Amino acid sequence: MPEQRFATPRPVRLEIKVPAADLDVVTVDGDESTVTVEGSPKLLDNIKVELVGDRLIVAPQRKTFTSFFGRFDDSLQVRAGVPHDSQIEITIAAGEATLDGSFAGVDARSASGDIRVTGEVTGDARAKTVSGSVRLPHVGGDLDAQTVSGSIAAQAVDGSVSAKSVSGDVRVDSVREGRATVKSVSGDIELGVAPGTNVDVDAGSASGQLSSELPLTGAPGGDAGPTLVVRGNTVSGDFRLFRAA
Repeated sequence: MPEQRFATPRPVRLEIKVPAADLDVVTVDGDESTVTVEGSPKLLDNIKVELVGDRLIVAPQRKTFTSFFGRFDDSLQVRAGVPHDSQIEITIAAGEATLDGSFAGVDARSASGDIRVTGEVTGDARAKTVSGSVRLPHVGGDLDAQTVSGSIAAQAVDGSVSAKSVSGDVRVDSVREGRATVKSVSGDIELGVAPGTNVDVDAGSASGQLSSELPLTGAPGGDAGPTLVVRGNTVSGDFRLFRAA
């Protein structure tokens, strides 16, 4: 399928919903969006790429499309360039998603692939995967991330955090305020508290170690600062609070 171009003078909502694919999405300057889809002719014949209002859609043309993938032995390669501050919604069963740029919001779901975002998410970020890992940059809104066997890592979150993992580690380098609810069964949890933030902590572990570089009462940077409510739990993993840089 040749590269397709669309006039998009404003940010769009990019929606990619395909069973098996590796995705590369970047935000670009200008007033044009591009989409390139590669794969076997059988798969390409059943893919639609269209702009509907401010929605740029990459999806199957028919509900029976998943039958063409069998056990995901065949997959697509999707590359997209969209304006800065676009919103991204991705749903794939198998494959990896790589996003680079400035996004207004991200909602990514994958069963067996990693989800990697670099750059910045100015709004909320949601990511869910079964066997893959989640990597996120600065998130200006709330973060909601879940994985079973993969790890979760974010550079900084300005809003609240909800992160759950079964066997993977969870690390957020800097959280400023709101609520951080973090759970893992066998993985470790590490939360960095931004300077000047007060903390209210209730965390536990059945057999792991609990540690904090911060006083669990009082304010690290002064009573007038924001408050972060931390609720964390592990079974065998460690739980650690540290001072963010």
